[in-house]
Amino acid sequence: MPQTKSETVPVRSTSEVVMVRHMVRRWAVEIGFSIVEQTKIVTAASELARNMVDYGGGGVVVLEALDDGIRRGLRLTFEDKGPGIADVEQALRDGYTSGGGMGLGLGGARRLSNEFEIRSKPGEGTRVMIARWKGAS
Repeated sequence: MPQTKSETVPVRSTSEVVMVRHMVRRWAVEIGFSIVEQTKIVTAASELARNMVDYGGGGVVVLEALDDGIRRGLRLTFEDKGPGIADVEQALRDGYTSGGGMGLGLGGARRLSNEFEIRSKPGEGTRVMIARWKGAS
């Protein structure tokens, strides 16, 4: 998938989660996302960045603007070297939480994205990739 630009950002604190939200919104506007599309990708990014800080001890997010000649999109990859997720399917279920949250983060991020992929290994960390395409439902 051809990309037009990419940027890698470390995320270790709540203030950096806020910075990621702003960056994702700016990139989504540049791509031409509607307000609804912007809100979906920013909300998903916020949930995943917060999870990375709260449960993974921080990590990095890679932003990639995509253009395959037919459509434009935004891919975000969140990667940490934290404790990992023992049961990914359980973690994706609404209501499941390993902390004090509402348990909507991972499942919510999946629903807000056009593409969602998660890989996690206990003791090695977690990698979540989401993508949103302009004009996709």
